[in-house]
Amino acid sequence: MHRAVFDQYGEEGLKRGVPSPDGYIQPYHYHGDGMRTYKDFFGTSSPFADLLEYYINPKPMYDLPEGRGFKKKQPAIRHTLCLTLHEIFFGGVKKMKIQRLEYIGPEQGKTEVKEKILSIPIKPGVPPGTEIIMPEEGDQNPTQTPADIIFVVEDRPHEHFIREGNNLITQAEISLEESLLGTTITINSIDHRTIRIPITDIVCPNYEKLVPGEGMPIVDQYSEKGDLIIRFNVIYPKYLPKASKEMMEKAFYMAKIGGGHNQPEMINKMILADKILRVDPDEQLPPF
Repeated sequence: MHRAVFDQYGEEGLKRGVPSPDGYIQPYHYHGDGMRTYKDFFGTSSPFADLLEYYINPKPMYDLPEGRGFKKKQPAIRHTLCLTLHEIFFGGVKKMKIQRLEYIGPEQGKTEVKEKILSIPIKPGVPPGTEIIMPEEGDQNPTQTPADIIFVVEDRPHEHFIREGNNLITQAEISLEESLLGTTITINSIDHRTIRIPITDIVCPNYEKLVPGEGMPIVDQYSEKGDLIIRFNVIYPKYLPKASKEMMEKAFYMAKIGGGHNQPEMINKMILADKILRVDPDEQLPPF
């Protein structure tokens, strides 16, 4: 930019500044620091930086009868690493067998296909999309540095759970009666525990029950976990007798005029009364 100003307006344009289509270009004043100018141009204040870098971290070279030169690194190889929620929950080491070309020394001067087992470290709670890099595990050849192999984490579908961030989502089926009167949900967790969750609220559409600390481990904070979120599918009865409908209607009416405080209890009493009414009169009731 400063060169363009100098070419068009000369030294006075640099000293005073000039207008431009994108705004006013501020005056340029030389700061008087030659090393700063050198650093701005070369990216380092040391004129020997490249030489020192060469001696500290020398670039790999190849030396063959055909010639010699610096090795160039091959482009990275990417693979999807599908992990179960169980593997993600506990973490550990994932074994992966690969085939790659290995260089058989300058004597033979050739490459051979060989198998290798890679040990891939898995952190508990590792999120999807995480890249795990295995340095220089790609094909070998005498004139290039092997490529890095990059594994990209992906969740394998689970029978009961879906992961959303650090939370686990599951679905439970309950009856209409349970949705109104309450119930207890039993869930087998990822780490093989049985969790019993009482549902005391009325389960309305889009209702979710949150159970704190029963989700996935938070990566690098293994002692902390996300939450378990239960979503419900309410199963409605296919048939309801007329007497039951009338009793339900009475229950809802009484709950309405009573302020709704005893609605579940009232419905429960009505359902129980309906069951009593539908007992076969010829059936012998047990003595009290």
